[in-house]
Amino acid sequence: MKTEPGTFRRLLLTGAAGALGRGLRVGLAAHCRVLRVSDIAPLGDAAANEEVQRCELDDRAAMHALLQDVDAVVHFGGVATEAAFDALLPANISGVFNLFEAARRQGVRRVVLASSNHAVGAYEQAQPLHALVPPRPDTLYGATKVWAETLAQLYWDRHGIETVSLRIGSATPEPQDRRALATWISPGDLLRLVLAALSAPAVGHRIVYGMSASARPIWDPAPGSAIGYQARDSSEPWRAAIEAADPEPDPMSPLLRWHGGDYMRLGPFD
Repeated sequence: MKTEPGTFRRLLLTGAAGALGRGLRVGLAAHCRVLRVSDIAPLGDAAANEEVQRCELDDRAAMHALLQDVDAVVHFGGVATEAAFDALLPANISGVFNLFEAARRQGVRRVVLASSNHAVGAYEQAQPLHALVPPRPDTLYGATKVWAETLAQLYWDRHGIETVSLRIGSATPEPQDRRALATWISPGDLLRLVLAALSAPAVGHRIVYGMSASARPIWDPAPGSAIGYQARDSSEPWRAAIEAADPEPDPMSPLLRWHGGDYMRLGPFD
């Protein structure tokens, strides 16, 4: 695998019209000769070094064509929040299988996978988490991310496709609440994390928590450091204002009790 982001010939970014994909689309373009962007939502006109290719993740033939002649995939496509199973199934279950099968058939050797902290959201925050804790999803959405991580492991063990699964935290312009003081990742740090995951040598399948710096982290930063990721941003400038707005929080509220926060309140959908 290449060790310098700037040497990529063609990268594929799925979910390029999404909240996180839009920022990555701009940032990744500087690190490859051609950036192929895909989504089912409108993507606008292609920039100077872009290829725009609409694709449904659950369309196996279209996914095979989408991955043709790419060096690596940054997969941010799919449903990005809790939903009923039938809504999650096409993109988050079938689509992830189609992605890895297309990577296998097209000879793509590196995937950066947008997983989620909700794959382990049902642990209590009193237990800081390392990357190798058993999965414990907080929602159906979280369970689809466990599925994605499991497929990533399978395709590494069986087919040698390297994947870095990013358990992304609270990816917003700034931290919104007390939980986010530990889970926040800035737009700039998210780009730095993705670039590190693309460029690190010999990752096999690796799980990394996606977070900026915090004085009181609840996730192990060592896996990120091991692939060369160093956060440049921190939630600490917002701590005083967030804590002053809620000076006596209930420690048993889902927001502060569970790693997945308020996701522990969502569903079921009967």
